[in-house]
Amino acid sequence: MNELEEIKRKKLEMLKQQQAESMQQQAQEQQQLQQQIQQLEAIVKQALTKEALERYGNLKSAFPEKAVQLLVILVQALQSGQIKNIDDNALKEILKKLTPEKKDFKIKRV
Repeated sequence: MNELEEIKRKKLEMLKQQQAESMQQQAQEQQQLQQQIQQLEAIVKQALTKEALERYGNLKSAFPEKAVQLLVILVQALQSGQIKNIDDNALKEILKKLTPEKKDFKIKRV
């Protein structure tokens, strides 16, 4: 029985170590992603007006995934030279294109 307990203990230690390594790797990936987002924000914030920057901040608070999607689109447009400055109205138009239209369902009772 002593050998069996020793094998179980070693296996448990190995699993704990693997889990710790996995958690560390995930933390590193998350940190890299945050750095990339910050770099994109630095590029885009230079082209945003005060009102557009405020709208972006609100979007980032409410819908972080959509904010990242918007960042990618704006960076691509800025780097390709399609746009130079982004005001609040332009940002609204881009956001409208990102948001799919909602379908209205009408239920009729017979």
